[in-house]
Amino acid sequence: MAQKSTFPHFATNAIHVGHDPKQWTSQSVVPGIFMSTTYQQDYPGKPTPYEYTRAGNPTRTVLQKCAASLEGAKHAFVASSGLAATSMIVQTLKSGDRILCMNDVYGGTNRYFQRVLSKFNLSATLVDATKVENVEKALEEHKDIKIVWIESPTNPTLRIVDIQAVADIVHKKPDIILVVDNTFMTPYFQRPLDLGADVVMHSVTKYLNGHSDVLMGLICTNNDALAEQFNFLQLAVGSVPSPFDCYLVNRGLKTLHVRMRQHELNATAVAKFLSTSPHVTEVIYPGLPSHPQHELCKKQCKGFSGMVSFRLKGNLENSTKFLKSIKVFTLAESLGGYESLAELPAIMTHASVPAEERKTLGITDSLIRLSVGLEDEEDLIEDLKSALEAACGSV
Repeated sequence: MAQKSTFPHFATNAIHVGHDPKQWTSQSVVPGIFMSTTYQQDYPGKPTPYEYTRAGNPTRTVLQKCAASLEGAKHAFVASSGLAATSMIVQTLKSGDRILCMNDVYGGTNRYFQRVLSKFNLSATLVDATKVENVEKALEEHKDIKIVWIESPTNPTLRIVDIQAVADIVHKKPDIILVVDNTFMTPYFQRPLDLGADVVMHSVTKYLNGHSDVLMGLICTNNDALAEQFNFLQLAVGSVPSPFDCYLVNRGLKTLHVRMRQHELNATAVAKFLSTSPHVTEVIYPGLPSHPQHELCKKQCKGFSGMVSFRLKGNLENSTKFLKSIKVFTLAESLGGYESLAELPAIMTHASVPAEERKTLGITDSLIRLSVGLEDEEDLIEDLKSALEAACGSV
């Protein structure tokens, strides 16, 4: 369903788009949860407009309209998980096609591209897309590339890709689309479609929902032909979320702008504190001037989000001690919820990435990834301080 931003500002779109009470006979201000799997038809074969909930559902429609408006998209489609959304995009390819992918991506994306797609005669080439010449070279070498896939910031080393520059290169070639995973930044801080991307995807499980209680993915696009394919794939493949989950995400989006501001404030404070710690050798946060792509991030984003990675002095033993000592942060995978999380990518979220690739990317046993939540800044910093001292000793 086509939907562009209705209002000039983000928060108003998040709260109002798709939520007109007059669309319901009850004029309910809060959209309902429509659990029905099927819908009465006035005439055989002429649904008005719903027929079966895999093909469409009123609660899902509300969410898709709202999500599209936030990304500045005409079309949005939700899937049952972030990887289901990835799979839906890949299912627009045909046997023999290739994906050109940023080498530093979510471990599940890497695993899917390298260990699943080969069984269906699809291939993936990984390059460092922060150097746009690598993208250009790969496109010249591989004439079968149909999708260029990037994250910015990347997961977990938070590298920034120049989306506009990559889009300009990709669009010199016919029939190649640029997909940007915007999970880390959210549309509040970054809108890849405005920078030339053809498709934006999210793990809605993370910031968009924001409460760590829903598994969902999202695809947004302004391309009508792609939208027609995604709409068909929702029906034909069926990787769609439940109406109740759509309701929860609808609710989560209403506070996205407020949450993202606080995530950024807390992450900035955490990053600055870690930069002063004698137990830390490197802090990776795009909001710090020390980040190598800080200026690029300022150019293409409106903020820096809530993800911080850092390198601890020592080895796996020190990292383990740190993660066992945290009390406000929780040792857990995932990110983007109201609660602060910490993890060790090398043996958790990115364990499926081959060891040599992890080494090349700098995903070592001392790299710790933080999802900085909404707790009080002072408590977060005190927790990190105590855990660092427990792991490495006091100075």
